[in-house]
Amino acid sequence: MAWMILVVAGLFEIGWAIGLKYTEGFTRLWPSVGTVTAMVLSVGLLGLAMRTLPVGTAYAVWTGIGALGTVILGIVLFGEPATVARLVCVGLILAGIVGLKLTA
Repeated sequence: MAWMILVVAGLFEIGWAIGLKYTEGFTRLWPSVGTVTAMVLSVGLLGLAMRTLPVGTAYAVWTGIGALGTVILGIVLFGEPATVARLVCVGLILAGIVGLKLTA
């Protein structure tokens, strides 16, 4: 169950990272409300997952999910470059997440 909670926390991390772009420096109300809500949920769920998962593993997986999703959505939503080097690095992040899951 802790792994499921951690994945959801990572998804909320993606939400707030992408949401920051839409807040325009927290000058837009509803994107700001959604971003702050996602932040609180993300950290709160991370805390719940850390009750049973090792802190290093949980934090690394949480940030990895956030980084992976944010890079992918940056490419899709904002037209950020999808160079071979970037995609290889994203693949390495994914490999790290899977590796931590398999060894935890």
